[in-house]
Amino acid sequence: MLETTIAAIRAADEAAMAAARELHGRLTKPAGSLGALEELSVRLAGLAGLCPPPLPEPAAVAIFAGDHGVHAQGVSPWPQEVTAQMIGNFLAGGAVVNAFARQAGASVTVVDVGVATPLPTDPAVLEPTAVDPAVLDPAVPRLVVASVRRGTRDLTVTAALTRDEALAAVQTGIRIADELIDAGAGILLTGDMGIGNTTPAAVLIAAFTGADPLDTTGRGTGVDDPTYARKVAVVRAALARHTPDPADPLGVLAAVGGLEHAALAGLILGAAARRTPVLLDGVIAVSAALAAAALAPDAVCAMVAGHRSAEPGATVALRHLGLDPLIDLGLRLGEGTGALLALPVVTGAVRVLHEVATFDSAGVAEK
Repeated sequence: MLETTIAAIRAADEAAMAAARELHGRLTKPAGSLGALEELSVRLAGLAGLCPPPLPEPAAVAIFAGDHGVHAQGVSPWPQEVTAQMIGNFLAGGAVVNAFARQAGASVTVVDVGVATPLPTDPAVLEPTAVDPAVLDPAVPRLVVASVRRGTRDLTVTAALTRDEALAAVQTGIRIADELIDAGAGILLTGDMGIGNTTPAAVLIAAFTGADPLDTTGRGTGVDDPTYARKVAVVRAALARHTPDPADPLGVLAAVGGLEHAALAGLILGAAARRTPVLLDGVIAVSAALAAAALAPDAVCAMVAGHRSAEPGATVALRHLGLDPLIDLGLRLGEGTGALLALPVVTGAVRVLHEVATFDSAGVAEK
């Protein structure tokens, strides 16, 4: 599945991008007056191979959840059980991501790809179905159980995952992308949940960019100074133990990644193969995006950076990917919240090409 997906990913369509730029020049506005929105719409035209590109709707958030053996190193003040408890909150509609998704009319799919503790409730589990449009119902969060293993191993002691486990998680992400797109989604949004997951994200970003761990490691859920120092030391220790090779992206994910990171990389690859935009959330998403780009460089064509996370590694990763975030609000929650807030910006950028009159059609004089 991974090889087939990568083979389907193509570079942006230059003719469609040129047509979008030409169309912008004829719309009733000064040239360049919409700033970054114009280039975003051009990029989306290149992804779709059409001008104007399809409107990016309906939107579907995919929240991948997993736990981490490195939690034993004291890198987070939160107990690991919170991962499972938050899944219950997502499914009950009580999390921030639910509030933002309702506002945006986006569906929420929660994927247990490696949660360590049992879920606190026994919700109805909706298995993947590639043809059921009900999966895009914004009013009903749903759970897909696709657990590869119950949490990763401690990456300071051994590889977090075997290569087969990492591949299984990536392929889960690809399957979820296919399912959501088959159900009619016009844009996918990344979400994540996993106590301690900013630590493997920091290792992944350092591994793929070569940046120093001090520049890739943040305070996550708000750790104190001693915990932060320990976290940086853990990132350094993981890099020294595994010496991850960015030329072997799957190996990097296996050695130092999380199950949700690997699954998000798969979601991004799956979206790129289907010429569907994927709106990235915060540091977990962009660390996964680095892996996706290493596996298939043209996958970057499908990526839109929703926001600049307060986690420093996110800026390092975005710079490496050549992506500029749409909004910068100091967010560091995850879940897909920043991507959801950026969604109207993406939709607006495309709607301009669909709905704004040209100078000729509106009878407006050009300069």
